[in-house]
Amino acid sequence: VQLVESGGGLVQAGGSLRLSCAASGFRLDDYYIGWFRQAPGKEREGVSCISTSDGRTYVADSVKGRFTVSSDNAKNTVFLQMNSLKPEDTAVYYCAADRTPAIWFLPSEYHYWGQGTQVTVSA
Repeated sequence: VQLVESGGGLVQAGGSLRLSCAASGFRLDDYYIGWFRQAPGKEREGVSCISTSDGRTYVADSVKGRFTVSSDNAKNTVFLQMNSLKPEDTAVYYCAADRTPAIWFLPSEYHYWGQGTQVTVSA
């Protein structure tokens, strides 16, 4: 089981990035895929989540209206579209997978994790 994030980088405030989370070794359509981020000195926080079986999505208040999660089950990939980025969005972004996370935004609910991708937003 492996998750690989990509798409991070350096962007100016107000810009956009699209992160990808590609899964191998299992099919995403039986899982919830969460996106998390961790800034230096801060705890890892849940950003968004998608139930790939029925398309239900969950979004943290801090990114609501700016970030959108989606999935392409045929490609076994989940995306996080990030628009109107702010300097406070700077963090390492991780995707994680679990069949039944009881609380979507808690990192401890997820069994499988990617290695993370850095997102840096300059003012």
